[in-house]
Amino acid sequence: MSSTPDTSTTPDTTSTPDAPDGSDTSTTPDSVKQPPAPQVWPSLRAQDARALIRFLVEAFGFEETVVHGDGDLVEHAELAWPEGGGVMLGSVRKGQDPTNCPTPPGAFSAYVVTADPDGVHARAKAAGAEITTELQVTDYGSRDFAARDPEGNRWYFGTYRGEPR
Repeated sequence: MSSTPDTSTTPDTTSTPDAPDGSDTSTTPDSVKQPPAPQVWPSLRAQDARALIRFLVEAFGFEETVVHGDGDLVEHAELAWPEGGGVMLGSVRKGQDPTNCPTPPGAFSAYVVTADPDGVHARAKAAGAEITTELQVTDYGSRDFAARDPEGNRWYFGTYRGEPR
């Protein structure tokens, strides 16, 4: 007589991505829940998108994920932030009024969460970024600094992760 293991009381520990965004929603002790993929993507336009991409990678540490376009024109680019999330950007289109696009060049600002604002600050300074607010501790306990990119956009980096939900 062959013996088959009784699995009726054994919990299923297989992990299947069953959330709409593909994230793992299993609750077994052996699994670690991963946050869902970013669903909010700040976006901006640039007069010289390729130069802005190089600056954001070199000065702040963004990672170039994809860049679509030929020559100087960037149709679409994604830059990932190593600690999660990212931004999308593209060139102002030829003949397009730069004040009549989703975000005119230089009008963008973002707060980027980092566990190492001192490291990002040092990197930004070394790359020649214009630091608009030096490192400081805010009244709500975040360690922050602010910088401006060559297009005039304002970037804030700090430890404040938002209020717990």
